Amino acid sequence: MPSNDKLFAYNLGQIVPLSEARLHVSDLSVQRGYGVFDFVKVQQGCPLFLDEYLDRFYQSAQLMHLEVPLSREELKQVIADLIERNQLPEAGMKMILTGGYSEDGFTPMNPNLLITQLPLTLPSPEKVAKGIPIMTHDYVREVPEVKTINYSMGIRLLQEQKASGAEEVLYAKNGIVSEFPRCNFFLVTHDDTVVTPAKNILKGITRKNVLTLAGRRYKTEVRDIRLEEVLQAKECFLTSTTKRVLPIVRVDDILIGTGKPGEVSLQLLQDLVDLENEQVAALKSK
Repeated sequence: MPSNDKLFAYNLGQIVPLSEARLHVSDLSVQRGYGVFDFVKVQQGCPLFLDEYLDRFYQSAQLMHLEVPLSREELKQVIADLIERNQLPEAGMKMILTGGYSEDGFTPMNPNLLITQLPLTLPSPEKVAKGIPIMTHDYVREVPEVKTINYSMGIRLLQEQKASGAEEVLYAKNGIVSEFPRCNFFLVTHDDTVVTPAKNILKGITRKNVLTLAGRRYKTEVRDIRLEEVLQAKECFLTSTTKRVLPIVRVDDILIGTGKPGEVSLQLLQDLVDLENEQVAALKSK
């Protein structure tokens, strides 16, 4: 596996060594934190569910009035070139589209596109078997349907999160839960109905896949979830590209269910792993 100083990135129209990738200080990502991004998992050299991630990336750009400087096919080719050059067996591919070099530090100009690929470590079997504690915070993310680069609240809460022993922060506004800074939220009711919030969320690709998989085994619902319902749930778990399905065993000071990962969460994790492996096999057979 190559070290980070031997990796390549796409930077403003060309592939360069990662160590040479640069943005000017006038870029709106620096000046105002304005931009969007998306993140694709690469497994055995295959970008998983790439079309869905590209759909969301282009939609985020459109909603923020930014034009991606590459067509979908050109973007796919750059991703393929980086995968070939970097030779990382398991990695994350991050596409970042910024507001561009602004003359007044406020008005978007021609967007800048950067793509990096770095090694990825998934949650260990031990972490999955133990589950994680989380905390809640009264907040709803600005423009939640867009994957922006603005993670100020989640980063600001890191010290409080660490002090409480929590691994993630679940946003809840007026008693209605929404999402984590980087993950989607699910709960399992006592009749094994799998439920996920309907609004004020980024619609994750893993969330979509897990909903589909859950629908093959259980009843599913997409609706508002009140915080009291979370605390009384049989199981809770989060989903994301990098964490797959990760059981939640404590919310603030309240144990969830038995205080251990539940059968539904673990079953859906296995179903997701199987789906990813099927995707790899399909891509390799092309």
